[in-house]
Amino acid sequence: MKILHVLDHSIPLHSGYTFRTRAILKQQAAMGWDTVQITSGKQGASGADVEVIDGLRFYRTAPPAGPGGRLPVLNQWRIVNDLARRLDAAVRTERPDLLHAHSPALNGLAALRVGHRHGLPVVYECRAFWEDAAADHGTSRAGGARYRLTRALETHVFRRADAVTCICDGLRRDIRARGIPDAKLTVIPNAVDAEVFAFDLPPDQALAAELGLGDAPMLGFIGSFYAYEGLDIAVAAMAELACSLDVHLLLVGGGPEESRLKEQVAALGVGARVHFTGRVPHDLVQRYYSLVDILVYPRKSMRLTELVTPLKPLEAMAQGKLVLASDVGGHRELIDDGVTGRLFAAGDASALAAAVRVMLDDRDDWPLRRAAGRRFVEAERTWARSVARYQAVYGRLLGAPAGPPEHVPGREPVR
Repeated sequence: MKILHVLDHSIPLHSGYTFRTRAILKQQAAMGWDTVQITSGKQGASGADVEVIDGLRFYRTAPPAGPGGRLPVLNQWRIVNDLARRLDAAVRTERPDLLHAHSPALNGLAALRVGHRHGLPVVYECRAFWEDAAADHGTSRAGGARYRLTRALETHVFRRADAVTCICDGLRRDIRARGIPDAKLTVIPNAVDAEVFAFDLPPDQALAAELGLGDAPMLGFIGSFYAYEGLDIAVAAMAELACSLDVHLLLVGGGPEESRLKEQVAALGVGARVHFTGRVPHDLVQRYYSLVDILVYPRKSMRLTELVTPLKPLEAMAQGKLVLASDVGGHRELIDDGVTGRLFAAGDASALAAAVRVMLDDRDDWPLRRAAGRRFVEAERTWARSVARYQAVYGRLLGAPAGPPEHVPGREPVR
C-alpha cells in the first residue's frame, strides 16, 4: 500500500509538527507501508523539486510569488491552488492508494480536490485548530472574520474527508460537536520513541559547569516561548520560592516571549536563579534534560491548551523526569495527578510554587513517580502503538487490512 502524505512543512525544519510527522513516517515504514510526501508552499524555497531527507522522499511546492503572493487572503488561496497542481502531478507519478492530508485545512482542501479527481480516498488529520493558535500569537482576533473563516474551512474539510483523525480527545469532542460522526473519527495520539530517550540519565556535569549552575534543585522548561506556555507564571513563582528555598529555573529555547520574560526576571530580581540558554540543537537537548529535576509546564487556560495535548511532557516522562503541569485539559489527558506527575491550578503562580514545595519535600517518592511516568509512556504512548491505529482507518477506506499486525505489540489484526 502506498500513502501520499500532504503536509504544511517538514524536516529539515524543526517544530513539533515536523517531529510528529517524521515519527509517523518512520513507523509506517517499519510497518511495511510505502509513503511519499509533499509539502505546501509554506515550506519555503528548498532549491529542489524533490528532496530525500533522512530516507524520506518529499515533493516540494514553490512558495507563492508575484502579484498577491504576500496578501493574506490571496496568499492562502495561492497556497491551495499551487499545492493542488503539484499534488495532481505527484499522484500521476506515484499512483498512491490514498491521500493523507495533515493540518491545516489548506492542505485538506488541496487533497480533497485532487482525491476527487483521481477517485482516491482522503484522510484528514487535525493536529490543532490553527485559528486558536493564530489568535494566541496575535495574527488574528478570536471570533473575528479570519478566525471564523478558518474554522469554517476546517469544518468543511472534516465533512468532506472520508476519514478524520486527531491527536487527542479534546479535539475529538470539538470535531464531534460540529456534526462529524464518531464512526468517521479516530484519535492518533502524540507519542515518543521511548528507546531514543535514556531513562534517568545522570546530570551532564560539564554542561552544568559551562552554564554556571550549582547543586540546587533545578526546575526546567525546554521548548518554544509562546504566551500560552505560561512561562511568566513560572518566573513569578520563582520570586515566591526565592524567599524560602534555594531552587533554580532553567529555560531552554526561545520565541516571541523571550524578551518579555527577561524583563520580568530583571524586574523581580531573580536573575541569579533563572537561567536562559537560548535555542539549542535538537541532538543536544538530552544534555539539558539531564540537568533538570522537575520539568514545569505552566500552560494558561484557553481553547488551544484545553483542547490540545502537548508532546513535551511525554518526552520528560520517557526520561524519568518529574512533571509539574497546570491543570488545563491537554495536560489532564496525559498526566495522572499524584501518579505520573502533579497538576496545579492554571494561571496561579502561588499554586505552582506550593506544588514545587510539596514535590521537593517528597523526594523519597521520586523514584516511584519517575518509574510510573516511564511505564505510562511504554504502555500507552509509543509511536508503535499510536501509529498502529492508522491500520484500521486505512483498512476501512481500502476495504482490507492495511498492513502486517506483527509490527504492533499487543494488538490484534484488523478484520
